[in-house]
Amino acid sequence: MANIIKKRKLGRGVAVVGFGMSKFGVLPGQSNRDMFVDAFKELLKSVDKGIDPKDIEANYVGCCGAWNWETQAGVGKWCTDWVGLVPKPSTTIDNACASASVAIRNGILGIASGMYDIVLAGGTEKMTTLPTEATTLVLATGADATWESYAGYTFPGLYATMATAHMHEYGTTPEDLMYVALKNHANGALNPKAQMNYSIAQWMEMRKQKAAKDGKPVPTWKDEMEFLHDNSANPMVAYPLRLFDCCPITDGAAVVLLVAEEIAKNFTDHPLYIRGMSQTSGRALHNRDTLTCIPGTQIAAQQAYDMAGVTAQDIKIAEVHDCFTIAEVMAIADLGFFKPGKEAATAAREGKTALNGIKPINTSGGLKCKGHPVGASGAGMVGEIWHQMRKEAGPRQVKMDVDLAMTHNVGAHGTDVVIHIFERRG
Repeated sequence: MANIIKKRKLGRGVAVVGFGMSKFGVLPGQSNRDMFVDAFKELLKSVDKGIDPKDIEANYVGCCGAWNWETQAGVGKWCTDWVGLVPKPSTTIDNACASASVAIRNGILGIASGMYDIVLAGGTEKMTTLPTEATTLVLATGADATWESYAGYTFPGLYATMATAHMHEYGTTPEDLMYVALKNHANGALNPKAQMNYSIAQWMEMRKQKAAKDGKPVPTWKDEMEFLHDNSANPMVAYPLRLFDCCPITDGAAVVLLVAEEIAKNFTDHPLYIRGMSQTSGRALHNRDTLTCIPGTQIAAQQAYDMAGVTAQDIKIAEVHDCFTIAEVMAIADLGFFKPGKEAATAAREGKTALNGIKPINTSGGLKCKGHPVGASGAGMVGEIWHQMRKEAGPRQVKMDVDLAMTHNVGAHGTDVVIHIFERRG
């Protein structure tokens, strides 16, 4: 059966011809549907040759926490109403942090099946309506209630468990993780839509200026690494993960326009084609053979590569799931970009995953800095690939020619994994 799955192909080609995204961050007064409208308006402007919204045939919306954060169910139908697509069918999808990627996958399958020609897909999440402690509990519902969350695990704790196992097995250091944060903050500083669009150096300077303004002693950090080791500036959250190892709590929405391959050039001369994709599920931590990788990513990666007829070395850039810095380290190994252990752990330290590196990773700033509105994050990843492959990423544009790129989106701590491989032709 595994071999049959690996050989799957879409029955009909599918392309991305538009993308839109709201600002990511703390957005007071904006609901899920408000942010979705903002993303949709930007998407309409992004379609080079235009799109009549009436031609959109279905809407798939990722959203996993509105029950708690907005006391609202079925967010997809309300978003569909507010962008003027009623009575087109809408589907709300909850696959934890992979919700938007599953929504996009379902949209692709809807077109590939012949049911639709034009589909809207993406996600939205309003996370800042509750105090941090309450939001932590909402997120913890994505873990295994019986063996994890009821035992006191939160997601920082779950990923800290994987981080300490990685340190024990491979000799990974907290400093290796800090270099991932430094790299993603440097990228996020170049992204105007990012929630944390400042480098660590810029953040240090802001802290110094605030201290001076408040009449307090001005910190004397000599460099970014000294700052990141300062317990008052970068407190421990769950060893070895400190504050700057963790993604922020985020509001935001993002959407993509999917169309059948044969009509893609009606919308743009520069579509992105779906070359490969995959989705896998996984087990809770207590039931895994290893804590130093996400097995679902390894399986999903191989399935996507086989479907696309490519290897990991063929992928030029990737947006990978970095809800915590250790997640990026595991992802770039699980995806086959770097060898597990020291090579993956030191890739950011050695500049290999930087904008000018051999394999640029999370050029957007990643979930770490762009933000992680859990129901929308997967669509936001596609947006960065959209801009990079079309050479529209501005100051964070990579120099290499990007003809193949990937998004890798994880639900919870690896219980869902979705991968998409995109191709630019010509």
